[in-house]
Amino acid sequence: MEKEQVKKELAELISEVMPELGEIDLKKDIVSEYGINSVSIIRLIVSVENKFGVSFTDYELDLGAYRTFEQLADVVVKKLDEE
Repeated sequence: MEKEQVKKELAELISEVMPELGEIDLKKDIVSEYGINSVSIIRLIVSVENKFGVSFTDYELDLGAYRTFEQLADVVVKKLDEE
């Protein structure tokens, strides 16, 4: 799957899982701009795993692993490419 398609689908998924965020910019800092915390990133990653059919390691569940949603999209693309 191409990165642009992953980004589009990720943005839609974020809107479903976290509708309170409103319109999001994948390049903005997820903590300072959107107030994402450890629980919300795990909730999102579980949804990402289900939607894209990929698995994240325990380390990859850490909020500190992502500064932006675009970085999360990069990880998804990499995981899809590895399969």
